[in-house]
Amino acid sequence: MTEQQTEEHLKMPADPPADPQEQAPREHYRVNVTDESHGERLDVVIAAALTSHSRNTVRNFIVDGLVQVDGRVIRKPSYSVTSGMLLDVYAPPLVPLENTPQDIPLEIVYEDEDIAVVNKPLGLIIHPGAGVAEGTLLNALLYRYPGSATLPRAGIVHRIDKDTTGLLVVARSERAFLQLSDDISEHKVVREYAAIAEGVIASGGTVDCEIGRDPVSRIRMSVVPPGMGRPAVTHYRVEERFRAHTLLRLRLETGRTHQIRVHMAHLDHPLLGDQVYGAGRRRFLGGASEELNEALRCFRHQALHALHLELTHPVSGQALSFEAPLPEDFVALIKLLRADLRAHGTKQS
Repeated sequence: MTEQQTEEHLKMPADPPADPQEQAPREHYRVNVTDESHGERLDVVIAAALTSHSRNTVRNFIVDGLVQVDGRVIRKPSYSVTSGMLLDVYAPPLVPLENTPQDIPLEIVYEDEDIAVVNKPLGLIIHPGAGVAEGTLLNALLYRYPGSATLPRAGIVHRIDKDTTGLLVVARSERAFLQLSDDISEHKVVREYAAIAEGVIASGGTVDCEIGRDPVSRIRMSVVPPGMGRPAVTHYRVEERFRAHTLLRLRLETGRTHQIRVHMAHLDHPLLGDQVYGAGRRRFLGGASEELNEALRCFRHQALHALHLELTHPVSGQALSFEAPLPEDFVALIKLLRADLRAHGTKQS
């Protein structure tokens, strides 16, 4: 990227692409493709020019039809540009955070000037949304790291569900935010989970199925036909089998909303305790102890824990690896399931 090209991604007083559904104001940037960038990917060239946006964000702009190449909308991030082309980007404006810092206790596994790794407890929502204005991880980050108010989403680069526990990394500097966003998009951050699934799973495998919004329930996601959703890949292996459940270790290749929960439900092995994707599953195990059946009835959240996180430090380049022990209720349930299996020999139901 030349100095000339970088300077030319100026805000332009032009109209955005014609779209009857588009109502929000857009910031217009224009990028001239130089000889130096000839043959490069569209998303690479734009991300190099729009330094305030991550490459993953730029990809979303392209897929959403917010990028024109010589006046024509291109929705393919890998599109090869040629010298002399004019690229017009109509980006949503960056809105400063107006959320309230709150003194919410956080378990910090690691922190430095650029990143922090948090072990998220059960019930903590990641950021404010519909009906939730405070009490989130974002509010806690604003309190602990006041400088994060200058970053998109206070430095949050990936999410885990409210009722999922475990590790996530957040950025504390702009450079770290941009690099971590790209690393996650390019599958360079290793995220592994422990889960207890309903039923006995014979062996590990991979689920490679697109995920989209459920056509019936807007609070659910679902596996959809190819081309109708976003690519989603989950790898899983069997760690331990019980009479009617399986302890799994899963690795995300992508990070779609509810991905593990949706993929396991698609295999007809929803996660134990999942109130959305496992509703209606039995909460009584024949022949089990009263203590185990009570634990099964009372386990009212998905048995899913972000166990392992592995990344390259976005600034220093150092290889980092973190582990978060299983929550107490998770450990207690596994002990009861093991005791049940011993009591019934190796017979599985």
